[in-house]
Amino acid sequence: MKRFRYLSIFTTLALWAAIDLIAADTNQPAPAALPPQPWHLADIWWTFENPTPHFESLDLDVTIDRDVGTNVNLYVAPCGLGELSGVKFYGGLQSNCNGWESRTNDTRVHLGKGGIFSRWGKGKLSVNQARGADDSHYEAAGYEGDFVSVRRSFAWTKGTYTYSLRACDTETVNGQDYTWVSCFVTAHDTGVSRYLGSLRFEGKDLTYWERHAAFVEVYSTEKIRRSEVPEVKVTFGYPRVNGQAPALKSARVVHPGPGERSGSPDCATAVADGANVVVNVGPIFDRAPSERKHSLDLKMPARTELR
Repeated sequence: MKRFRYLSIFTTLALWAAIDLIAADTNQPAPAALPPQPWHLADIWWTFENPTPHFESLDLDVTIDRDVGTNVNLYVAPCGLGELSGVKFYGGLQSNCNGWESRTNDTRVHLGKGGIFSRWGKGKLSVNQARGADDSHYEAAGYEGDFVSVRRSFAWTKGTYTYSLRACDTETVNGQDYTWVSCFVTAHDTGVSRYLGSLRFEGKDLTYWERHAAFVEVYSTEKIRRSEVPEVKVTFGYPRVNGQAPALKSARVVHPGPGERSGSPDCATAVADGANVVVNVGPIFDRAPSERKHSLDLKMPARTELR
């Protein structure tokens, strides 16, 4: 009987301990609600000494250290923000790209992995300001500012790519000069370039501004409303404008927090590695508010590093 009495005492103590743990857990504050997506995990900013006149080309290298599946929405944007003669644009690689079915049918279709090139403007923009391959897709809307965009499927995976823009032909419409700027993505392992499409910019002799941005983002789609955050390392190379590395004035990273535009939980870090910026994405962690924005000690690339 003593044995059963001891067992009963031990069982009671264990039960009390469990109740205490449950009560303690109940008294803990609820975890903060995650902000809505998109989440900008890291925004990288380069500031150059001067703008670059007579724009001809922009080349941006990016290395992705592992394959990322289409079960998440990851946007790797080596061109997070650029500007040509006052017109802002952006683009990169998405794990779940989508767009209009055709230039005249705005039914949304999902392409899987792809590349994207978009520009903003004032007033309503139309797909007449975009052109592409037979299987390119488009969008023109105003839900994130007035923009027009061209997208095309591109089965990117682990590896290094160059995202490139080229000033191409010009035209005059109703007395306004325009330049068509074309977008390509080149895989370093094969050397094959894929044409994504072209957008029309106001002006005949364009100037690239004295800044550049890149970002890593987790976004929302109709297929995946709330995406998981994949573990991945993304390395952004130093921007090249007209084949040259613009003289660097400063560089920094911004991790937008909850409550800020495109604010994100803390799940990425960014560090300088010579002339490159390495963004490591992983599990959520606690970041001191003072570390959300900081400078990056970048080095100018040697001429032998420029391609």
